[in-house]
Amino acid sequence: MTKKNQIYKCPICENIIKVVHEASGTLVCCDKPMLHMAENTEDAAIEKHVPVVERTETGGLLIRVGAVDHPMEADHYIEWIEVTANSKTCRKNLKPGDNPEARFCTKSDTFSVRAYCNLHGLWKNNK
Repeated sequence: MTKKNQIYKCPICENIIKVVHEASGTLVCCDKPMLHMAENTEDAAIEKHVPVVERTETGGLLIRVGAVDHPMEADHYIEWIEVTANSKTCRKNLKPGDNPEARFCTKSDTFSVRAYCNLHGLWKNNK
């Protein structure tokens, strides 16, 4: 059973999908079941992956990946950062060389933040 907003990755081609509608069955890519990407919340790696959230002067959100900036190199980087608030999700896609951060306009007190590292998977910070 898939659940809304879960992330799955193909073990062969590395295609990534986000579930937008819950359903039964198995997600398949390249003739193999896709792997559910569990959300990590505690960082034991040297690089920091858990998104750090702060309010901006205008009341929006500034999301930085890691208490120390995550590397943004060609072979190791944050692919995207997203925030979900009030049943809406906004995502910023990143590439090597970018700063591992994103700004979002929401004044909601309840939100969820996720970031995806191309090597170390999915990371979450609930606020």
